[in-house]
Order: sequence, then structure tokens, then C-alpha cells
Amino acid sequence: MAELIESKMEEIADKISDKIHRKSSSSSSSSDSDDDKRSHGHKLPFKSKVYRLFGREKPLHQVLGAGKPADILLWRNKRVSGAVLGGVTTFWFLFEVLDYHLITLVCHILILSLSVLFLWSNASHFINNSPPTIPEVVISEKCLLKAASCLSTEINLAVNVVRTIATGKDLKTFLGAVAGLWFISVLGSCFNFLTLVYIVVLLLYTVPVLYEKYEDEVDAHAEKAILEIKKQYVILEKKVMANINKGKKRD
Repeated sequence: MAELIESKMEEIADKISDKIHRKSSSSSSSSDSDDDKRSHGHKLPFKSKVYRLFGREKPLHQVLGAGKPADILLWRNKRVSGAVLGGVTTFWFLFEVLDYHLITLVCHILILSLSVLFLWSNASHFINNSPPTIPEVVISEKCLLKAASCLSTEINLAVNVVRTIATGKDLKTFLGAVAGLWFISVLGSCFNFLTLVYIVVLLLYTVPVLYEKYEDEVDAHAEKAILEIKKQYVILEKKVMANINKGKKRD
């Protein structure tokens, strides 16, 4: 009898403990679900789509290719960017300011290089040092064919763009191409080719990094400017089309 009573008491204790565990687990799950509901019910603040210049959706670094050229233009590696800009500036200073000629510069560099290599190779026997090793440069036919293919592709693309603009009926594209060519011709009359190339390089080294730094402010002002330009373009297009229609009616 005593053993039966003890076994029943143990069963009752086990049932009570199971009920307690179930209640605690149900209460914890309900609290978790309540927290989930609250977290889902809490709406995140709505973020409107920000206007980006030229309608881009990627960061500027990815737009520029996200490679070494992008790192150089955005001054990710200041030493490399400074070295490239210094080399271009030296090149422009020699040819534009000092009136150095390309053939003269190439000949002077070759003379200096040959003199250094000749003296080094002859002096190495006296100072017990190894002579200079000049690497062998071999340009494969595959590389030349690939370069020619890329060049022909770019030329064909430019010809197709010109044909599309010339034979198309899109007035907006035509006016944009004419305005761009006119602007380049004005710059060409003010600067020579080398100075114009140097100015382009300076712009590539300054405009992207400044734009990346003040991106939000520039995009806000650009959005207002583009809206105003579109308004003025619509007005101009209406006037031009009205004059064209008047001319056709007279004829």
C-alpha cells in the first residue's frame, strides 16, 4: 500500500510539473509573438526616393567601374593619384610652357637611357656587380587582334550614333548633339589641344571627388536646374514647331 501511495504521489507531482512547464512555455511564446507583432506593427519611417544626377542608382565608385581607374579618380590611393596627376602636369608643363617637342623629348630620354645602360654594363666588370638585365618584350598577335577589334567596335558605334542623329526625327537628341559640338568648338578656339586635354584631366581628378563629398547638396540643386531646363525646353519646342507649322501653311 505504501508503495502504491508513493507511486501515485510521484505521478501527481510529474503532472503538476508538466502543467507548470507548459504554462511557462506558452506565456513565453505569447510574449514573443506579441513582441513580433509590435515589431511588425511598428512601421519604419518612409524614405522617399532621392533624386540622383543622371538618374543613377549605384554609388559613384561603382558607376566609374569600381576598379583601379575609379580608385585613382576618387583618390582612394592618394599616392597613385598624386603620381599620375604629377606626371600629367609635368608632361603638360614641358610641352606647353617650355615649348618642348615630342620627338626631341623622346630622343633625349633614349639617349639618357642608353648612356646609363652602357655605363652600367661596362662598369659592372670593375665593381664585381651583375650587368643590367633588359626584359624581352613580345607583343602577341592575339593582343593586336583584340586591340584592333575593340577599336573597330568603337568606330562602328560612333558611326551608328552619328547616323542615328542625322537621320532620326528626335529634335531633342539633335539639339543636344549640336549644342555639345558647338561647345567643344568654342573650347577648341580658346585653348589648344594639349591644354584642353590637361583641363579635362584636371576636371576628372577634381569633379568626381568633390561630387562624392557633397553629393546630396549637388543633387538637390541639379534637380531644380533640370526641372527648369525641361520647362524652358518645352516652351522652345512649342515655339519652333509653331514656326514650322506656319511655314508649311504658307507654302
